[in-house]
Amino acid sequence: MDREDDYLMLSGLQHFCFCRRQWALIHIEQQWAENLHTTKGLLLHKNAHDESKNEKRGDLIVMRGLRIKSDKLGVVGVCDVVEFKRDPRGIHLNKYDGLWQPYPVEYKNGSPKDNEADMLQLCGQAMCLEEMLACRITVGALYYGRIKHRVEVEFTQELRTHVIRTIEEMKGYWKRGWTPKGRDDKSCYDCSLKDICIPELEKAKTVDSYIREMLKNQ
Repeated sequence: MDREDDYLMLSGLQHFCFCRRQWALIHIEQQWAENLHTTKGLLLHKNAHDESKNEKRGDLIVMRGLRIKSDKLGVVGVCDVVEFKRDPRGIHLNKYDGLWQPYPVEYKNGSPKDNEADMLQLCGQAMCLEEMLACRITVGALYYGRIKHRVEVEFTQELRTHVIRTIEEMKGYWKRGWTPKGRDDKSCYDCSLKDICIPELEKAKTVDSYIREMLKNQ
């Protein structure tokens, strides 16, 4: 991926980790549908991205809707919120005296998940910021609207490696233009794309399997 036009969307990390088919439908086939969950998420992010609410409060600078990219990873995206905390180990920022340490915060409508989907997206944001600002970011936070609480995430080497490997896998799907098969479980029925994906077809018998079963029973 030599051109920025070919960079993948960083937000796709969360989609891809949750369901590879969902990611491909959105990012390869350009399909989308809204439901209650996506509408709530859109409203939450609209407020988080409001750049008019950038502010400085003492030793804290809050920047919203910060556009980011990584040439190393081949991704582009937008951070919901990046807080810059005054820190002697931090970096210089234009228009502000002193040194500041970046702290990315990603907003999610639901509650903490059992998988690493949200953590991967947040860690990917930190890796982009590190490349852009020439710094090291060790922690960030996920804010969940359902519990109205932040969950701090440590950007371990294991999590960073997972980000890199996942993006490489995403690039493979992207280059092939391939939409994989889905799954049929409880999480499918909260997905806004369920009527496009039709997950119940995954349990349907193929013609070949039906014929083999009929011949076996004769």
